Amino acid sequence: MPPTREPDGPSAPAPPQRGRGAVSSPAGRFERWVRVDEDDGWSEAPDERPTPRTLVTWDAARSVLSRNDSPDIPFDRSVNPYRGCEHGCVYCFARPSHAYLGLSPGLDFETRIVAKPDAARLLAEELARPGYAPAPLALGANTDPYQPVERRLGITRGVLEVLAAAAHPVVVVTKSELVLRDLDLLAPMAERGLAAVLVSLTTLEPELARRLEPRAAAPHRRLAAMRRLAEAGVPVGVLTAPMIPGLNDHELERLLAAAHAAGAASAGMVLLRLPHELGALFDEWLAAHYPARRRRVLGLVRDCRAGTLNDPRFGSRMRGAGAYADLLAQRFERARARLGLLPRPRALETRHFRPPTPPLHVRAGAHAGAPADRVGAARDHPTRQLELFPGTRRG
Repeated sequence: MPPTREPDGPSAPAPPQRGRGAVSSPAGRFERWVRVDEDDGWSEAPDERPTPRTLVTWDAARSVLSRNDSPDIPFDRSVNPYRGCEHGCVYCFARPSHAYLGLSPGLDFETRIVAKPDAARLLAEELARPGYAPAPLALGANTDPYQPVERRLGITRGVLEVLAAAAHPVVVVTKSELVLRDLDLLAPMAERGLAAVLVSLTTLEPELARRLEPRAAAPHRRLAAMRRLAEAGVPVGVLTAPMIPGLNDHELERLLAAAHAAGAASAGMVLLRLPHELGALFDEWLAAHYPARRRRVLGLVRDCRAGTLNDPRFGSRMRGAGAYADLLAQRFERARARLGLLPRPRALETRHFRPPTPPLHVRAGAHAGAPADRVGAARDHPTRQLELFPGTRRG
């Protein structure tokens, strides 16, 4: 297993991949072999390299409801319809989870997506089990449930249909305006106190957003989505996450003010954390995009993380520790209080819950835009790959 170590900076920074967040595809921490790229003089120029295409692999999961007992997050259960995320956010804490699949937390994380076409059926079965006690469920706690592939597959919509039919409370976490597609489900649920949406907002600067989150919705589109949700009666919160010392933390107050103006009622903040392979990936990204800021950014992260790039201890992993982290937390609290933003969404209702009753008729890929033949085939061919954009090059 290759060792996980603190990055000391790439000796020859790799050029950025057009339309992608990670710069390379380093081996995961469980791999026995490490691949090293060497330029023999015949390599294509950076601008001539083809953009890696996105492939989807079906996941033959037997369960879809994940549980946790972390004191740092306000929910104990979640559903993630996808593993990996095409948004390509270079800072994503979920990247190292791709190593469990034998894939790279780098470019593989954003180009090799693992979808769970039976998520809605599996969730209905789990909610129907005797003794199940409802509590707010986080939809998209690990990877974004409204990433680009959802537009075609509709797996997240199928999950929402199950939750709506069972009157089960849900908090959606996303940075995609695609969430507006499902207003016909979310608005009636919100009217009964069953739904809220948290929108991640990292920067208001278009160029930084394009480099940090290359295939996520632009900041102004996220704000527009928040406004539409709020106008429809869906409680909206903003997550200023992650705050990256020396890169976007100067925007904190502006982010909160913009979200408040767009209808956000609550706000949260998460400090950048770089577990496992993510430290080297982020260092490589800084060297490619912001080489002059690299040492300062990583130095400030270490100041907030007890001298390392990741402090996994409960109580400090989300907020950090030390003078810089404390100052950032004070700035957040003062701005939040001044704007009248709540520290978290209002409590959702559980008293309306009705367990699904057999027979359970749940469609895979419930949204009309899903290719029914491909989604249906997933049950028989769980490892089948789907090229999302055949015959085209994305960039």
